[in-house]
Amino acid sequence: MWQQEIEPIDFTSRRKHFLNRIKGGVAVFPSASTVVRNNDVHHPYRQESNFYYLTGFDEPHSICLLASTHRQPFQMFVQPKDKTKELWEGKILGPEGVKAEIGADAAHPSTPGSYFDDAFVEAIANADALYYRVGVDVGFDQRIFGLMQRASRKLGRTGRPLWPIYDPTEIVGEMRLVKTKPEIERLQTAAHITAEAHVNAMRFTKPGMFEYEVEAVLYHGFRIHGASRLGYSSIVASGANSCVLHYNANNRRMAEKDLLLVDAGAEFDYYTADITRVFPVGGTFTEEQREVYGAVLKAQKACIAMARPGKTLRDIHDGAVEVLVEELKKLKVLKGPSNSIIKKKEYLAFYPHSTGHWLGMDVHDVGKYYQAKYESARRLQPGMVFTIEPGLYFGLDSPGPSKYKGIGVRIEDDILITSTGCRIMTSGVPKEIEEVESLCSQI
Repeated sequence: MWQQEIEPIDFTSRRKHFLNRIKGGVAVFPSASTVVRNNDVHHPYRQESNFYYLTGFDEPHSICLLASTHRQPFQMFVQPKDKTKELWEGKILGPEGVKAEIGADAAHPSTPGSYFDDAFVEAIANADALYYRVGVDVGFDQRIFGLMQRASRKLGRTGRPLWPIYDPTEIVGEMRLVKTKPEIERLQTAAHITAEAHVNAMRFTKPGMFEYEVEAVLYHGFRIHGASRLGYSSIVASGANSCVLHYNANNRRMAEKDLLLVDAGAEFDYYTADITRVFPVGGTFTEEQREVYGAVLKAQKACIAMARPGKTLRDIHDGAVEVLVEELKKLKVLKGPSNSIIKKKEYLAFYPHSTGHWLGMDVHDVGKYYQAKYESARRLQPGMVFTIEPGLYFGLDSPGPSKYKGIGVRIEDDILITSTGCRIMTSGVPKEIEEVESLCSQI
C-alpha cells in the first residue's frame, strides 16, 4: 500500500556518473556468489549492493564491465538461457534479455575463460587504471591478476608497470551516501513496513511466549506488506539477552518481568530500515527498567535534536555520551567529574558502541565517516540517512548496582537529514514510556 507512488531508479544516470568519475579507467563488478546452506540447498540469493546499484540486475553468475573510453562502455556477462534451469529456478534473462531490459551496450555469456576474459584484456589495454574490489573472492582476484598480466604481454615491451588498482567503493560509496528522491521513497517504505511490524510485535508479546514467536510476527509483518527480505538477522532479546549486542538465538521463553529488546528491519527493493525498541513483556516497566529506559530515551532525544546539516555523527555520538554519563551518575552507577569519566572512557562498560551508522542498501551502509585521512568527521548534508541508537547495557557480570543487572536498553530510529534539520523516518513506533506500556497492554 505504500509502494504505489515510488519513482523508478535511473540506473543509466548512475552509470554515467560513475563512468565520468573513473575517466580513463576500467571497472569490474562481479555479482554476489551463490552460497550453499547444506548439501544441495542454497541460501536465498541477494545481489551484491554495488553491482545492483549500477545495473539493477539481480541474477547470479554475472559480471559488469564498465570502461569510460570504450566503444561499448557498459558490458554485461551473464548466465545464458537454459530451459532446464529455468524450469527449476525461474526465468533467466540471458544476454539478449539483458541488452533489452537493462540497456547494456553489449551482453555475452559469463562462461569462464571466454567472452569476459577477451573483453577485459581489450578494455584494460587502453585504460589508465582498474577499479576493482580485491579480497572478496580470492579465485576471481587471481583471474583478474592473470588477465592483467595477459594484457601487459599483449602490449609488448612498453616498460610500464601493471595498472594501479583502486577500490570502486571509494566512488560508489560516496554516490550511495547522499540519497536521491527514489531512494528516500524506498527507505521510507521500508521504514513504514518495519514500524508497523514493531507495533504489532508489542501488541502480540505476552509472558510465556518464546522469542522466536515474536520473530515470526515481525517477519510476517515484513513480507505481507511487500518487503523483499530481512535487512539483517532479527534480534529478539529478552532478559539478560538484551545485553548481547548482536544476539540472534531468539529461543528463550519470556517471563512477566522481562524487558524485550527487538532490533529488526525490513528490506524493500534493496533498501533497508533499522529500528530498535525495548518494551516490558508483562506490559509494565519495573522501577529499575523505567530508570534505565528513561536515561536512554533522554539521550536519544538530545541526539535527534542535534541532527541537522553541518553537524557530524561524531558530534551526535559525543552528545549521547555526555547525556548518558550524567544519567549514569544519577543512577549511582558512575561517580566523579563527568569530564574525567569521559576521558577515561569509564562509560564503555555500559555503552560500548557508537551512536549511529549510515543506512541504505546495506544496514551498515557505505560512505566515508571521516575526511582528510580520518582527521575530521564529515559534516551532514541533506539526503544522508543514518541511525541514532544510544543504549545502556547491564550484563550479569557488569559492574554497577545489582538491581540493574540483566537490563539492556537500546532505542533506535532512522534519520533523514533535510535542508532545515531532520526527519525521523521511523516515528511510527511509540517510544514514550506511557505509550509503550499502553500498546503492550492491548489485547
